[in-house]
Amino acid sequence: MREAIHNLEASKIREVANAGLGRDDVLAFWFGESDEVTPEVIRQAAIDSLQRGETFYAHNLGLPELREAIAGYTSKLHPKVDASRIAVTSGGVSALMLAVQALVDAGDEVVAVTPVWPNLTAQPAILGAVVRTVSLVPADGQWTLDLAALRKAVTPKTKLLIVNAPNNPTGWTMTREEQQAVLDHCRETGTWILADEVYERLYFEPPNGCAPSFLDISRPDDRLVVTHSFSKSFLMTGWRLGWLVLPPALVEGIGKLIEFNTSCASVFTQRAAVAAIEHTAEITPRVVAHLKQCRDTLVPLLEALPGVQVAPAKGGMYAFFRLEGFGDSLELAKRLVVEAGLGLAPGNAFAPEAQGWLRWCFASKDPQRLVQGVERLKTWLSRQ
Repeated sequence: MREAIHNLEASKIREVANAGLGRDDVLAFWFGESDEVTPEVIRQAAIDSLQRGETFYAHNLGLPELREAIAGYTSKLHPKVDASRIAVTSGGVSALMLAVQALVDAGDEVVAVTPVWPNLTAQPAILGAVVRTVSLVPADGQWTLDLAALRKAVTPKTKLLIVNAPNNPTGWTMTREEQQAVLDHCRETGTWILADEVYERLYFEPPNGCAPSFLDISRPDDRLVVTHSFSKSFLMTGWRLGWLVLPPALVEGIGKLIEFNTSCASVFTQRAAVAAIEHTAEITPRVVAHLKQCRDTLVPLLEALPGVQVAPAKGGMYAFFRLEGFGDSLELAKRLVVEAGLGLAPGNAFAPEAQGWLRWCFASKDPQRLVQGVERLKTWLSRQ
């Protein structure tokens, strides 16, 4: 086995979840997904496709009608994007890996903004890249970007900068000014940007219900790759369908990589995705409104607990909070499963600097589950 694979860390989130296996009394908030099922209109589109016998290969880059639908969807949120720049992938994770495979050679330097979902730093490491990190800085529970530190870290030697915003796990969202500064700097250094914007619609700030995107300020030929997924804003985590917005020069190469990785996304899931986009107006705003209700239910209850540092996330589906007086996040999360029946993700799963923090996914169909979870945490803390 390659040393890079041997050295990969197992998922600390999975480790915590494994501690709760077989226990139906655990309130689980550890994974990054809603417990609400995919809307019926989307499921029915997949069923109809299967009934028509659409069980064969599709184009590497995706069904033409889906690429057109994604381009139209994107162009309503941002400046016009042509369908020829869209590549459909078998999940957002695959989209990220394809981008890294296309851009990174062994030995290349990659910089990532952390804390972040661990796949984003593991993927370049798998390919033998040298991964360096720039940490967001916490203050009163809110995480912010040290722009000067990022500029210092990204040099002409840096092949790729990875940024996830709105951010999993912290909820940090880039401002337009930060994006412009980063884009200008990367243009000077010749650095590619991989922007993971899968949470852009899960954004709770006015006015337009969409987080700032690099697509708003970039040119088609910029060294920029943007990744998306149907998972979050369409409640489709298990469908494994995502997409890339690419500069034209990268499209053909990505098509080759899709062939060698997965061949293509399944046709019936792509039909479901077309239906999801057609019904965006009745699906996504409702999802976002419900998530805001969940956030506004959970965060004040956490803020009221002694020794908790937390701030409302501007985007995403997570409350990221710190419990004073506790060290190892993984050990703490395991204790909460066993002793409190509460399943949370450990902060150090996302970066060493998030040691002592916990991530709570508040995407709950029933907000009362969140209230019950805080009560369990409150009771457990009173015993410590």
